[in-house]
Amino acid sequence: MARYTGLIERYRERLPVAADARIITLGEGNTPLIRLENIPGSTGKDVELYVKYEGLNPTGSFKDRGMTMAITQAVNEGSQAVLCASTGNTSASAAAYAARAGITSCVIIPEGKIAMGKLAQAMMHGAVVIQIEGNFDDGMGLVKEIAAEAPVTLVNSVNPYRLQGQKTAAFEIVDELGRPPDFHCLPVGNAGNISAYWTGYSEYAGLTTRACSFCDDQCPYRSDPVADRLPRMLGYQASGAAPFLRGEMVEGPETVASAIRIGRPQSWDLAWAASRESEGWFAEFSDEDILAAQAMLADKEGIFCEPASAISVAGAMRDIKAARIPAGSTVVCTLTGHGLKDPDIAIRQSRAPVTKVSADLDTVKKAILDNM
Repeated sequence: MARYTGLIERYRERLPVAADARIITLGEGNTPLIRLENIPGSTGKDVELYVKYEGLNPTGSFKDRGMTMAITQAVNEGSQAVLCASTGNTSASAAAYAARAGITSCVIIPEGKIAMGKLAQAMMHGAVVIQIEGNFDDGMGLVKEIAAEAPVTLVNSVNPYRLQGQKTAAFEIVDELGRPPDFHCLPVGNAGNISAYWTGYSEYAGLTTRACSFCDDQCPYRSDPVADRLPRMLGYQASGAAPFLRGEMVEGPETVASAIRIGRPQSWDLAWAASRESEGWFAEFSDEDILAAQAMLADKEGIFCEPASAISVAGAMRDIKAARIPAGSTVVCTLTGHGLKDPDIAIRQSRAPVTKVSADLDTVKKAILDNM
């Protein structure tokens, strides 16, 4: 089997990249689709529930899928610097891929509103980090104005190449399942990801008429009518940052889930279109519900994701229990980022505090047995 070299090479024929382009990659994509074994039983319904674990991308989030495309395009257009506003994951990814390309990255982050794990990444990758007295939405307005005047490439999701890279997650899911899922559940912040997945599923609906990437001949699912069905797209937001539930932009969004602490999503129209065209819906969750879902995934399935990611599973579980997602369905939830992105929140809500004892055999053994 050929060595995996990143999502652009894997799906080059479905991506807008020149044949002679210098590809900027860190081996992103090809993330695991994990079937949950313990959590679904608590719903009382027979469903196939999977998570697409995007936290195993190189910088620990789904942003790498879009960034490989955005930075590749920027470099091949001659750009020497890239710019973004970020709640954390975008800045980490932009900084890493810019470092790989040998160009400058500048990131604007909201003061006191970024998880330390994400800030550390941007700083270690050599980004010019500018912290503003404002939120992500303020930063987004600034970078759009700067990019219109300065010789830098904007790599937020308003950059169309970002969504082109992110759509490949849908391709991978179809390749692995042999067909699209019935429902796809996602966290929604800036709303680029739900738009990208819908684009990917829509473009890949013709999978059954071409050779599958895992087949030597025609795909075995080519005569299966199920393979051409598109999933219903379900978007979940934190109650304190839920413009899609309010029907309008939200000023001063607040939530523990920093990755979706966004009140003015840049892909507003595209996300509404994805929901409408797929006959999906949006729903909201409290911070308490989000943290409970994060803890449940770690405790019951051994999967550690950041708080924003867990909202997709919280949403799927609630909709399965309410029969809004019917029994017999195949459901995929995107986990957008790794739990180590925000270790402080994880430690604060951990139900397994550290026990301090003296370093002798009997005491340590007793501490272990007392907790078994």
